[in-house]
Formats: sequence, structure tokens, C-alpha cells
Amino acid sequence: MLDLKVIRENPDRVKKAMQNRQKPMDETIDEILKIDELRRKIASESDSKKAEQNKASKLIPQYKKDGKDTTELMAEMKKLSDEIKELAVQLTELEEKQQELVYSVPNIPQDDVPVGKDDSENKELRKYGEPRKFDFEPLPHWDIGANLGILDPETAVKVTGSRFHFYMGLGARLERSIYSFFLNTHTDHGYTEVLPPYLANTASMTGTGQLPKFAEDMYKVENEDYYLIPTAEVPVTNMYRDSILEGAKLPLSYCAYSACFRGEAGSAGRDSRGLIRQHQFNKVELVKFTRPEQSNEELEKLTNDAERVLQLLGLPYRVVCLCTGDVGFSSSKTYDIEVWMPSYNRYVEISSCSNFLDFQARRAKIRFKDNIKDKAQLVHTLNGSGVAVGRTVAAILENYQNADGSVTVPEVLRSYMGCDIIPAPTKE
Repeated sequence: MLDLKVIRENPDRVKKAMQNRQKPMDETIDEILKIDELRRKIASESDSKKAEQNKASKLIPQYKKDGKDTTELMAEMKKLSDEIKELAVQLTELEEKQQELVYSVPNIPQDDVPVGKDDSENKELRKYGEPRKFDFEPLPHWDIGANLGILDPETAVKVTGSRFHFYMGLGARLERSIYSFFLNTHTDHGYTEVLPPYLANTASMTGTGQLPKFAEDMYKVENEDYYLIPTAEVPVTNMYRDSILEGAKLPLSYCAYSACFRGEAGSAGRDSRGLIRQHQFNKVELVKFTRPEQSNEELEKLTNDAERVLQLLGLPYRVVCLCTGDVGFSSSKTYDIEVWMPSYNRYVEISSCSNFLDFQARRAKIRFKDNIKDKAQLVHTLNGSGVAVGRTVAAILENYQNADGSVTVPEVLRSYMGCDIIPAPTKE
């Protein structure tokens, strides 16, 4: 969440940032400030009454020693106590309302984030590789998967529902090979591997910003304080919730494989076929905890690390900087990596790499100290997909397909797959 001090001292800046995000919040900001003023007034009044109460309580022993009647003094103390309790109730109500409102305010985009209304105004930064020119009519990955017998959404619909898949045979092996390759590559470049829980509690979901904003996209376990995680970002970032880290050990870098679960509320009809938008999918996530002055540099490194696996796979992609109207709720700056998909005839997102500054750390109370006597400071958190596994399967099937219906296995995956090619089905 934003620092309340920032909202209090520069409300116009916050309002302008929200307008740039295409989410005007003038009324919300004004309400936060109104509550803040009233809250501080009541807190001051409460402090004054507590001071009076303390002063009166110190007089009681003297009154008794001097033989004075303490009836009036005790009545005054009782009155002050009742008033203090009532003020405490008012303060709690105001603080809860203020926190609810502050939780609804997105992060402020950094100054170098392009101002724009939606993804059409994202800024392309660079490209890698050239889209393949086919000498035959290429198929979409869902047809390739069906023809090869390695993707089976129909059975998944029967067993579970729409937007789920069974991976079969070499399809399952391809998925496993990809995330193993991702994890090995990232750990070879300084990341510590984590295998996290796939369930997280409300405090964890709130700490990274999924709640309360995106409750409708979450899968909640009935009668339990558990949610299925939408990304490994949630459990890995919350490893250090309510913790003070050693400054000398920063930055900390983690990579984590997990299944991810998303309701995709409001996305009906979008990418309804294939592996691009699933309710359950696998992903390798990159998470960093850094000092404030390091975070933008670490964002560049994290993005390069996500790019590396696509380069090794030989997949064409581009990197774009998201504009203010497209950047995510908790992010101050995001680079999207988009892989070339022949069936779409365009680049499709396969990774988002974001710097949250202290937005998540303030919610989750993740801090650091250089020395034990220092005042604790908020860390900066970052994460990015390193990368989405299902979308990588889709990209490989489409970009490496052959005219006879087979699919060539990228060279870096062959030792994992145990084969050079996913053969075309034999014709009877």
C-alpha cells in the first residue's frame, strides 16, 4: 500500500497518478484525508484525556495521605476512563475505514513509465529473433496438440471443466522438461530454488496485494482461511512477512515452480482455446528482495534473467514497458516479455517483470537493518515470471512445428526429453 504520509503531503500527485492509470480516485483520496484529519484530532484528544487521567491518578495517594475525600477525583477518573474508551472505539473504526480505503489505491507509476490509456500505448523496448517464415500453413498449438495426442482439453472438461487440460505422453514430458530447464537455468545464475505451498492465507494474499482488490479472481477453500495461490509470488514474498532482514544479505533472489490457479473473472471469450488462458497452469516465478536504491537495477537484471530462457529456447520475443493505463495494481513499473505466436500472428505475453518498490513490503511489514541499532527500513520487492510454462509449450509447438505434423524439440530440452522430435502420428 502507499505510504499514508505520501497521500497526506502530496495528494495532488497521487490523484494525478491515478488519473494516468485511468482509475481516477479523487473522492477516495479526499475521503482518506478527511478521515486522517479526524483520526489525528481524536487521537490528540485521547492523549490529552490520558494525560489528565494520569495526573489525577497521581493525586489519589496524596489525597489519602492528607485525609482528603477522593470521591470527586475518582468520579472524574471514571468519566475520563469512559471517554477514553469511547474515543478508542472511534479511532479503531476510523483506522479500519482508512486502511480499507488506502488498500484500494494502486501504486504510483515511476516517472519514466509511459503515460497511456491501455496496452495499445505500451512502449516496445527491444526484440529478439525473427518470426519464422513457414513454407506451409502453420497450425495453432491446440490443433497440433490434438493431432499429436499430447493435449486433451475434452477429457479435462469432463473431469473438471473448461480451461483445464490433460497433458499426455510427450506433452506431459515437454511440460516437465520446460520447468526443469527453467529452474536449472535460474539456479545456475544465482537464484535459490523454493518449492512453496500452493495454499496461502488471507494475511499472505493481502500482503502481496491480491486481497482485497482481486477477491473475485481467487479460489477460496470453503470454511478455511486458505486460497489457492495465483502465483508463487504470494508464498515466496510472504516467507519474510513481519520480518527484519539483514541488509548485508540483500538482494535475495529466489526462483519457485508452482501450479497457479486463477478464476479469470471477466475474461469470458478471451483465449478460450488452447493454453494461453487457463484456470490452472504451471509457472516458474522469480522473486527478489532488495535495498531501495538497488531495485530498479535489479528489475533490469530480473527481466534479463527471464529473457535468457527464451533465448536459449530460440523463441522470438519482444520486451515492452507497460504504460500507466496497463501497469498492474501493485506495480510501479512493469516490463512484459511477449513471445511470438504464429497462430495469433502477433506477440503474446509470456512474462511480466515488476518492481513494486515498498508497496508490498509496507503491507507485509518486510524490513531490513544494516546494524542491530539502526531503524528498520522497508525493503523493495520485485517479481517476474521466469516464465509461464504452458505458454512456453504453446510457443514451442507453434514455432517448432514441421510440415509433416511433427514438432522439433529445441536443442536445450533434448536431454530432458530424451528425444529430438515429437513424431507425427503414423497414417494408417
